[in-house]
Parts: sequence; structure tokens; C-alpha cells
Amino acid sequence: MDKYTVLLVDDEEEVIQVIMKKLDWEQLGFSIVGYACNGVKAFEMVEDYQPDVVMTDIKMPYMNGMQLSHRIKTQYPDTKILIFTGFDEFEYAKEAVHLEVEEYILKPVNSLELSKVFTQLKSKLDLEISEKRNVEILQKYYLESLPLLQANFYSMLMEGRIREEELPKFLADYQLSFQGPFFCCLVVHTSVSQVPEGMNPVLLTISVRKQAEEHLGTKWQAKAFPYLENIVLIAQLGSESEIIDLTDDCDRFCKYARHIIGAVVTVGIGQVCGSVAGLSGSYASARTAVSYRVLYGASRAINMKENVPQEVSKPGQTDDARLSYLFKMIRLGSEEDIAEAVSGYLHQAAFQDRTLKQYHVDIMEMISALYRFAINQEIRTEVFPENMKVLYARLLDMDKAALEKWLTDTSLSFHEELLDARNRSTKSFVSKAKEYVHNNYADEMLSLDGVCQVLGVSNSYFSTIFKKKTGNSFIGYLTDYRMDQASRLLIETNDKSYMIARQVGYTDPNYFSYVFKRRFGVSPSRYRTEHTEGEKQQ
Repeated sequence: MDKYTVLLVDDEEEVIQVIMKKLDWEQLGFSIVGYACNGVKAFEMVEDYQPDVVMTDIKMPYMNGMQLSHRIKTQYPDTKILIFTGFDEFEYAKEAVHLEVEEYILKPVNSLELSKVFTQLKSKLDLEISEKRNVEILQKYYLESLPLLQANFYSMLMEGRIREEELPKFLADYQLSFQGPFFCCLVVHTSVSQVPEGMNPVLLTISVRKQAEEHLGTKWQAKAFPYLENIVLIAQLGSESEIIDLTDDCDRFCKYARHIIGAVVTVGIGQVCGSVAGLSGSYASARTAVSYRVLYGASRAINMKENVPQEVSKPGQTDDARLSYLFKMIRLGSEEDIAEAVSGYLHQAAFQDRTLKQYHVDIMEMISALYRFAINQEIRTEVFPENMKVLYARLLDMDKAALEKWLTDTSLSFHEELLDARNRSTKSFVSKAKEYVHNNYADEMLSLDGVCQVLGVSNSYFSTIFKKKTGNSFIGYLTDYRMDQASRLLIETNDKSYMIARQVGYTDPNYFSYVFKRRFGVSPSRYRTEHTEGEKQQ
């Protein structure tokens, strides 16, 4: 890492400007990512930028420096904090020690002293990064990986080759314990095409596994092991609803891995099951979820239930590998990929050098497989008439070029229908979220967590889709809507500002005024005066 990022927080902008100009930040190995004049704005910026260092004053409006430090340490424990204040009081210093603050610096401070603090801090950050990337530590960890018997057990478990009645003996023999009562497979995929310079891809994968165990293993009692070129974690849940929290934790881990060790990591989250023997199904769905990174992007968690259209597997479905590949391209590929897959399917041996009777059977099997796919994916299509014999006769009468065009057009129509279905699904819950805001904006407790709980989705997935569909974050949308309602009440009623603040969900009238001015550029009272006087003149 070339430079570490710093966020400056002080309610006096002049102080911030002095600090920014006082040091040669680039020479020290740091860059200023931004600054904030209060604790609330600072925490929003921490969530957006995840700086390496936060340097904050104590005395600030809305949220003081100690409160800000506590929230940062709770949710972003790797962030380093410097307290820069004029308060030389024992209680503040004692609390700073408790929060593991790096330095408690008293104002005023000269540039030499401040340079020394950041020089020491950079050495500490370098050491922490170095330890994570240290090849000898990674090689040692590799030698201490799970024994062969445990690895074999996990492989058999993922493949569904262990019966329920056999589990107690396996668990006792291999000294493994699963408390549950619910379980979920996580497939952690590390890109081998995007590797930090000088890092061995194998060692990078081992590093990701170690970090995954540290960040997810304790909270979720997760068992980690390598399987089919990925890392698999078996997470244990107290209830099925905890899958939302697990998804958010996995999403944060993906961002952490990218920031700290430079790994591009995607976590596929499978369906929740109520028994260890059922983990093969959870693994299969998690692996499918990971494959959807081509649609939804890498460096994030993909929840099978939230993101991936559910498939219904039925007996008798075609075993033809090329036809299965075509279906995969319909779900995941581009139009060019679909056309290629159609060509590859029709030009395989099954359609070459066949007798007339064998060709008829091939066409019949193709129609059946397409029909099952459409039904399983809930595709609304007019491709299949009520009398399937009509379609069958029509296809038999086509030459190879016409058949290829028909199958390409049909596959592309399926692809468009799946894209429309995904869009309808995301639009539906974005609309529900907006409606919920419109009906509950006066509730001071209204939050992102609350809306996600109502909708039954994880924070990470909801935030990504909401921002993509609206161009605004949920909190930004909620704030704008509240301010719009406040501006209307200021003009239409004679209520005091503090009364209007409560009506739109703010218990602190000072903070309401701060947010209102940030939106409209003037205070609530000035806004009322300007608009009511304007109406009188008209």
C-alpha cells in the first residue's frame, strides 16, 4: 500500500485547514481523504471511505469525538484513531486508553511533533500489513492446515455421500462439532487473475482463508476448508433469520480483503438448512450464487435467496452437457455467448450423421428440455403452443440454418424475460421501501436496518439495488423526503420549527436545523420568511 488515508474531524474548519497545510502528507505516506465538522457527518464519511486513520477533536455538535471513536472502534476495529483536543482532563484520557486510541494529542501542537506521531503510526500500519502478507507466516499456516481425514470428510459432506445415521461416528472420529441448529455454506472465491504484484496466487488464497476464519469464524462458529479451488465455510446460525446478518458480514469481509491484502473476493451464500447432512444442497446453491458474479460484480457477497433465480430440478432433465451450457448462458451470458452456445449445441455429434428416426428423437428431447427450463424459471412465453405436436412438426420441417435461428431467437427471448423478471423484482422492493418511508418518515427510529427487516433482505443487497435504481442512498432518500415535508409544513402551517422537526422524525431541533440548512442553504425560519413574504407580494 503506497499511501494510507486520513479523515480529519473538527468543528473549526480553520483548525482543519492549518493541519492540512502544516504537514507534507505525501512524504509521510498519507493522503487526506476528506474532513468533517461534526461527528455525525464524520461517521457517514467513515462508512463511505473506510479511512485508515481518523484524527478527531472531542468537543463537537451532534456527536462528540469520544462517541465517534467508540462507534468507529465497534464497527471498524482496524481503523486507527488520533484524539487532537484542547481538553487536558483525566476522564477523557482514561476513556481514550480504554478505546485503544493511538495518540491523545493536546492543542496546540507543532508540525514537528505531529510529523513524529504520523511517522510512528505509518510504521505500525506497515508492520500490520506486512504481517498479513508475510510469506513465511502463510507457508507455516499452510503446513498447519486441516488434517487429511477432516478434508476428506468435508469433501464427502459437500458431495452428499454421508448418510444422516453415519454422522455421529464421523464427527466423533474426526473431533468435529456442529451445534447449529441451522447451517449455511459459504463459497469464498478468490480471483487468480487479479493478484497484487509479487504475491503468489496460492499464498494469496491461503491468506484469504486465514482472514475469513478470523472475521467470520468466531461469530458464526464457521468451519473452513479448501474445496474445488475455492474456500468453503460452514456457518452455524441460531435462527433462519440470521442469514441477513451473515450476508452483511460477508459483504464487509469482501471489502476488507480488497482493502488490506488486495484480493478480489466474492462470497456465495447458500440456502439455510436444518441438518449437517443437508449441507450438500446448501453448498450447491452457494456455488451457483458465486457464478452470478459475472452479473452482479466481484468483491461482494451474493445471497442465493436474494439474487439468484431459484431453479427447480426435476427427474428426466437432459444430461447433455452442451444443452446445460446453453441454459447457463441464457441465465448468465451475453447475446454473443448465447449465439455461440446454440451453435455449439446444434453442431455437436447429437445432430450430426444421425438417422431420420434418431434426429426426430433429438428434436423431441430439445423441445422437452426447453419447456422444462421455461417452466422452472417461470418464463412467460408464447413459444410453446397448446398442441406441442404443431411445434414439433414445424421444427422437423426446418433446415439446419432455420433451426439455428429459431433456437437462437427463442434463447434470446428467454434471456430477456429473465432480465425483466429480475428488474421487476428489484423495482418492487424499491417501491415498497419508498412507500414505507412515505408512511413512516415521522418515526425517529426509522432506519436502514428497520426497512431491511420489513422487506426481509440484507443491508448490503438492499443498499446496492436501491442506489442503482434511485441514484441515491436510502438514508439520503429518507433525509430528502423529510426535508421536503418540513419545507411544506413551514409554508403551510404556523408550527414552530421544533414542532415541525418532531413531525418529520427529528428529536433534536438543532440537528434538524443543521440538516435543513445543508439541503436548502438557509435556516428553517429564514426559509419560511422568504417563501411566505414572496406569496404575500404576489
